[in-house]
Amino acid sequence: MERVREWAKTLNETRRSEAVATLRDETVVLEAAFLDHTSDGDFLIYVMTAESFERAAEAAKRSAHDIDVYHRQFKRDVWERREELESLVDLERISELLGGVS
Repeated sequence: MERVREWAKTLNETRRSEAVATLRDETVVLEAAFLDHTSDGDFLIYVMTAESFERAAEAAKRSAHDIDVYHRQFKRDVWERREELESLVDLERISELLGGVS
């Protein structure tokens, strides 16, 4: 848990501008992580919205940003497995707030 909290603090505070810069490269509009504590253990729940998940994955793979190297190492060190969850509801008002039509 200490490593997870250090990673979160790094992305939220110390290296936030670097992390946001990579979102632009990856066409990511929103990225959020939540920590869930259950009787089965601790789980990191990751939510991401992107203009194109294919472009996001490709950009992430070839990224040379130092923060992405850090993030990939974090995933290797901490994640036991990755499971894609079924999306049931995906509402957004981003374009509306930016003056577009939703």
